[in-house]
Amino acid sequence: MLSINNLTKLYKGSEKGIRNLTLDLTEGDICAFIGMNGAGKTTAIKSIVGIHSFDQGAIEFDGVSIEKNPREFKQMVGYSPDTPVLYGNMTGYSYLELIGSIYQIDNATINEQLNTLLKKLNFGSAIHELISTYSHGMKQRLVLISILMHNPKLIILDEPFVGLDPNATYFLQEEMKKRAAEGSIVLYSTHVLEVAEKLCNKVVMIHNGEVVVNDTMINLLSESSLGEKFRSITAHE
Repeated sequence: MLSINNLTKLYKGSEKGIRNLTLDLTEGDICAFIGMNGAGKTTAIKSIVGIHSFDQGAIEFDGVSIEKNPREFKQMVGYSPDTPVLYGNMTGYSYLELIGSIYQIDNATINEQLNTLLKKLNFGSAIHELISTYSHGMKQRLVLISILMHNPKLIILDEPFVGLDPNATYFLQEEMKKRAAEGSIVLYSTHVLEVAEKLCNKVVMIHNGEVVVNDTMINLLSESSLGEKFRSITAHE
């Protein structure tokens, strides 16, 4: 279970950030994290994965605290940022070898995972080329391979469909459903509301740093579409 209790992170000299985010997700959940640009989604995500500290609250996954046991927590997480951060002077393959060593994956497992993921994402010989030559979409696909190859129990994706072609988008949607069916938890931010309606069983919507919706997708859709709900909340912005 992912348990987030009263998470607050505000930036100095600004009211921007996230306030009192409370969220519980269990095995098999796919949760859409929705809000306008600047609403606090990325701030919350970076706090959850341990990129930066937070002002108050608690974050635990399977009983492991991100503050008390950050290394153990991060070993269970696969995280894709909104903008890929990679080493341009490395080849794609050498980067994946580096990630494999960080997660202590043996070479046989790395090769087995890569054979499957590289084929599904149509990477081909580009995996042996320098990352600096990659397009944004290729970098995004490389990040996805790097987080999926160690079979994380918690998958957190920040705007994962941006820059992906239709085939890669389809792969990721199917992979999210597959991983959730196997017991992983998926939390992802998105502006593609029509896809979220079909893909997710949970939804959290934040506005001006505060949670305004925390519900099952079935309950929300019984009243309105996700787009209609979003527009009603943000109508005065």
